[in-house]
Formats: sequence, C-alpha cells, structure tokens
Amino acid sequence: MKLTRFSDIGLRVLMYLARTPDGSSVTVAEVASQFDVPHNHLVKVVGAMAKLGWVDAVRGRNGGIRLAGNASDIRIGTVLRGLEGDSEAIDCEGIGCRLAGDCALRHALKCAVDAFYKTMDEYTLESIMNVGMGEQIIMMRRNFMLEQRMM
Repeated sequence: MKLTRFSDIGLRVLMYLARTPDGSSVTVAEVASQFDVPHNHLVKVVGAMAKLGWVDAVRGRNGGIRLAGNASDIRIGTVLRGLEGDSEAIDCEGIGCRLAGDCALRHALKCAVDAFYKTMDEYTLESIMNVGMGEQIIMMRRNFMLEQRMM
C-alpha cells in the first residue's frame, strides 16, 4: 500500500504542529517553506484537516494553524483513513474486471488494508514523535524565525 502525497503532507503538518511550543499558531507559508510544498496544495491539506477537526485554522493577517487537540488523542490510523478515504486497494468495478463478483484477491486485499489501518490505530501523533524528531522540528522553526527577522 502506498500513501498519497496528500496524506504524507498531512502527517508532516500534524507532526510539525505537535512540536510548536505552547500550542501557538504557525502560518501555512512557514510550513510550506519548511517542507518545500506548494502553498496551494498545503492549503487544501490544511483545509481538509480543519474540517476533520485535527487543525484549527484562522484566516487573515493574524491567522495561522495549530493543532486542534492533544497529540495523544490523534490516532494515525484515523488520520490516514480521513485523508486517504475509505477506498479499496484496487477498484475492481472501475476497471471493469470480469472477476469482481467472486474474487478472493479482492477479499485478501481488503483484509490487508484493514490490518494496516488497525496497526496504524495503535499509534498516536504523540507516540510517533521521538525526541530527536521533536528537537529537529524545534530547530527548523527557530531557523525559520531567524530567517524571517533578517528579511
């Protein structure tokens, strides 16, 4: 199973926000710069995550984004289901497969996808944030802030 770039960006944004001190907000421009992601694409990802309740987003001059809850309450499986959708590994009907009605492969793939999400449900945003990664994000943020002051 391969995750979409949309989910990849979503997870990175959540990890970045999880290590933002005191739950302060950051701009979409900051996150886009940190992960070298097109601004418009990041806006779509953040918008989806705001609708799903993981990110608080405020528009305008003093706006920004921040984690909407506790990192310990956000399950990675739930995030991936929300961002990836609940589709099957292959679209049997979409390709017009003649075996779709009685295919054991389709069932096996569904079991595999279910197992993947079940495993990912065992992890929270907090549990995947090791000390080194947290420190790296803090340093990224400090460097970004220094660059902004120098401009």
